[in-house]
Amino acid sequence: MAARAPVATGRLMLGFRKWYYNLCGFNKLGLMRDDTIIEDADVKEALRRLPERVYNDRMFRIKRALDLSMKQQILPKEQWTKYEEDFYLTPYLEEVIRERNEKEEWMKK
Repeated sequence: MAARAPVATGRLMLGFRKWYYNLCGFNKLGLMRDDTIIEDADVKEALRRLPERVYNDRMFRIKRALDLSMKQQILPKEQWTKYEEDFYLTPYLEEVIRERNEKEEWMKK
């Protein structure tokens, strides 16, 4: 029974993450989680490294969300962003942070 507890906990956490993702509301405007990250120096560098098509898709989503917000509307449910389709910027951001940390460590020596 103890071996099954982590699986049940993992499933429960995934369910909680999906519930919270839908509760936040940005997906109802067609935004992804990575569209809502505050742009600091690391995020700006990660955005610079994105492929052009992914960057243009991001800008479209942000403009559409602004338009919907001004009209006080949301997208139809079939157009909402799904939890499974999210997180396009995270790998680039992790790489930028790792490089910055490595550079800081190198400068300490």
